[in-house]
This record gives sequence, C-alpha cells and structure tokens, in this order.
Amino acid sequence: MKAAVLDGAYRPLLRERRPTPKDGGARATLDAVLDFAADLRQESLRRFGSAPSAAGVAVPGIVDSEAGVVRYAANLGWRDLPLRQLLAERLDGVPVALGHDVRTGGLAEGRLGAGEGADRFFFVALGTGISGAIGIDGRVEPGAHSGAGEFGHLVVRPGGPPCGCGQAGCLEAVASAAAVGRDWALAGG
Repeated sequence: MKAAVLDGAYRPLLRERRPTPKDGGARATLDAVLDFAADLRQESLRRFGSAPSAAGVAVPGIVDSEAGVVRYAANLGWRDLPLRQLLAERLDGVPVALGHDVRTGGLAEGRLGAGEGADRFFFVALGTGISGAIGIDGRVEPGAHSGAGEFGHLVVRPGGPPCGCGQAGCLEAVASAAAVGRDWALAGG
C-alpha cells in the first residue's frame, strides 16, 4: 500500500508505504487500509496542524466509483464493499473519492504524464495483476459495468496456473510481475 498527503499544488508533503497483509483475509486487508488512512490523518494533524480536507483511494478490481463500492477485488477478497463510506466514517466525515487503481493511474498519466495533451491514449500497468485504462477526451472510460481495462482476467492459457479470480490460465496468472516472479523462483530453485 502506498499513500501520500499532498499540499494544494498536489506536491507530496508526506509519503508512506506499508505491506498489504498476507494473512487474515479480506477483513485484515480492509482493516489495514482503514488504519493506514487514519494514521496518515493523525500524522498530518501532528506535523502540519491540520487534517487533509479530502481523501482519495484507488484499489484493484471492479470498482463502482459513483456508488463508492468495490464490486469485486479478487486479489483482496472483497465483494460489494462500501469502501468510500467506510473510509469517510473512519476519517471523521472527510469527503472520499474511490477509483480503480489502474484507471486512476491512467487518468494521472493522461493529465500529467506521457498522455498529456493527447485526446486518446491507452495505459497498461503490470504488477500484482494486469490491467489497462482507456483515455478518451480527458477522462478514463469506466465501462458499462465498471470493469473496463480488466483484461488480466482473460484466459490465455486454458488449464494454466490458478488465478485469484477463480479461473485458471488468466493473463495475469501467467504474465503479471507476481507470476513472472513466481515462475522465476520455481525455475531457479
């Protein structure tokens, strides 16, 4: 997990990283996210004399940003989780925006990075999973069911390694950074 407290010009004042819990399941991961946000709020109060005026969180999976709900996050074990509401409650009513991790990264890349000034772009992220973002006219397309860009769960090797989504042979089960690391470790002993 990565987080930052930003100033009004979007410059980071404070950056932190924490490991995502490997044990304890979906509840442990949720608690870790909520605790991390609350700790950053407290640290902002301590160091800068004020709490953040808003919060944003980006997570993997099928994310309904408008409703503030993580519909399905295979790698986190979340289903129909009202994360925006839970974070707002934990942060004493601060407004919270919820987004898909790669679509949010793609939006930033389109506005501030390599896609700046382009009316159309495609952003791909390789990490624990594989996903993409489609930029059109200054926004990122969420898709009809909030799943645009989730091509990491397309089966490319039938009968291949199991995927966190429950299928076998998904693109991310064979080609994500996590999969490559797993296969490298197996090949090298």
